[in-house]
Amino acid sequence: MPSYRASPGFFEVPHAAVYALMTVTVLASGFCFIQAGGPSAPAELLYRSGGMYSAAIARHEYWRLVAYGFLHVNFVHLTMNMLCLVLWGGHLEKRVGPAYFLIIYLCAMVFGAVIGNGIHSTPYLTVGASGATSGILGALLCLWILGKLDLRFDFFAINIGLNIAFAFGNSRIDWGVHLGGFAAGLIACALLDLVEKANAWALRCKFPEVVKVNLTLLACVIAPWAWSSQAQAIAAGASGWGLMIIIAVACCAVVKLIDLALSMKRGLAIVVTALAAANAAAVMLCGWALAFSCWPHLPIGYIPLDIFLVIFCPNPVLISGLTAIGVGAVTLCLCAKEISRGIGDVGFVGASLRAERSRRQGL
Repeated sequence: MPSYRASPGFFEVPHAAVYALMTVTVLASGFCFIQAGGPSAPAELLYRSGGMYSAAIARHEYWRLVAYGFLHVNFVHLTMNMLCLVLWGGHLEKRVGPAYFLIIYLCAMVFGAVIGNGIHSTPYLTVGASGATSGILGALLCLWILGKLDLRFDFFAINIGLNIAFAFGNSRIDWGVHLGGFAAGLIACALLDLVEKANAWALRCKFPEVVKVNLTLLACVIAPWAWSSQAQAIAAGASGWGLMIIIAVACCAVVKLIDLALSMKRGLAIVVTALAAANAAAVMLCGWALAFSCWPHLPIGYIPLDIFLVIFCPNPVLISGLTAIGVGAVTLCLCAKEISRGIGDVGFVGASLRAERSRRQGL
């Protein structure tokens, strides 16, 4: 469980979510550098790989709202953003846990791009994790304002000051993404604090971090599908809100069922096993959906996806099934400690989770 107070030191050792985001970002950016044959990537390559540009939202290319945050112009750009992720991410992840950290990071990335897109009046191309890392700093400031973070004022003065100075020294900085990400991180953190306070009335148990992280990842899979379904409903002449309400109610019902299961004897083992099965099913369904992209008449311009489809398309059902089994097995392995704890439970696990829910108010 995440601790209630962050370390008062200026630097906090990064944790799992920070390392995972760093790995994905370095691999995605490094792939572009390899394609370019040097320590920088040209604009045309960044555009094809997922860079955010002026007409992306109008053309319903919503995947770029996330993809752009894992790409970088050059090695210096990548190093600066990863340094910010390390310096700030450790404090936030330790304080709110990996699940809420990922939610804040992705919200800052997406809404930073949306706000940046609204501010731009001329064509542009934006890449980089600056909006997401600015969101981390905004979330830390929110916790500090709420009196829930033991960092001193000079931490924010130094970090915000250095970033403003660096931004003024670089004319290519996208201020809209930076400010949008910072505001989104601050607001997302405040909303999560309200959600946690409301959960004291709606839920009986404090969810273990592995459960929260797994639910967050599943939500990231469901969200694009729900968004796409709403867009199709609107295009067909319907409002689209009916489907969104049904999905929201279903998600709330699933969360409540998990809450009830966790309060039962050996409920933790049941929940983790069910989530492993859900992960496998999600991978299988995503694989079947991607199979439609193998049709020759569908143009694919995203370079990593092109390479993936060359391997995937010959037998998508088999490969999806094998991948789903692998994902389910990995989930069970990563959650082996929780499964063991749940199997050996004689009633204490649910009681401890209920006690922690009643003891903790807000983030």
